[in-house]
Amino acid sequence: MERELNEQELQDLYAWIDQISLSRPKRHITRDFSDGVMAAEVVKYFFPKLVDLHNYISANSTQQKLSNWNLLNRKVFSKLNLLVPEDTVKRIVLNTAGVIEPVLSTLREKIDVKLKQTTENLLDLEHYGATDQEKAPTEIRQDEAICVAKTAGETIKYEKRKIKNGKLQHTAQIYPDMDATLRLFLQGKEQAVMALQETVEILQMKVQRLEHLVHLKDMRIEDLVRHLEIYKAKGDTR
Repeated sequence: MERELNEQELQDLYAWIDQISLSRPKRHITRDFSDGVMAAEVVKYFFPKLVDLHNYISANSTQQKLSNWNLLNRKVFSKLNLLVPEDTVKRIVLNTAGVIEPVLSTLREKIDVKLKQTTENLLDLEHYGATDQEKAPTEIRQDEAICVAKTAGETIKYEKRKIKNGKLQHTAQIYPDMDATLRLFLQGKEQAVMALQETVEILQMKVQRLEHLVHLKDMRIEDLVRHLEIYKAKGDTR
């Protein structure tokens, strides 16, 4: 946590921070994170349930800043297996240049580890099918019926929320407090759906083009048949 980051690592870190929606504009990272509030927001972005932002007060006073960081260490960072040393906290609070970056870099690593663990847990849940196979067929059908009903209801709600003022909204906009892993999963599904929609649109355009060509051919056939009938009629008159 104390090591100095090289230029590439700093730029990578800044790019990562810029991707996160925070309550205040990011102007000077040393001052921005000195009171601990934006650090709490970073964690909440990925793990909404871990952080209650009401407990962290934006402040200029050293005492309140220390209180925020101490609370972060105790309530939040401990769940990520992270502890910011007291001396480091004091230097962050005093706006010491070059101190917050290594802390945020370490926080990023801990978040990545937690996300990976959460993802692995979700994948493990996908293998629960063996238990379901032991259920009676009637019980399985009842579970499926309940699941379908819930899914249908949630889908309707979700689709209604996705469109606001005629514009499509993404999962992160609709559910800002959603667990990060689930949000990433849904975003992946959204991208897959969008790709399929584009494919469908392309196929629809091809179908319309083919229908138009068929219509033109029908008109040409009708025209040839009409000319043929006229030719036969002239032949009969002779």
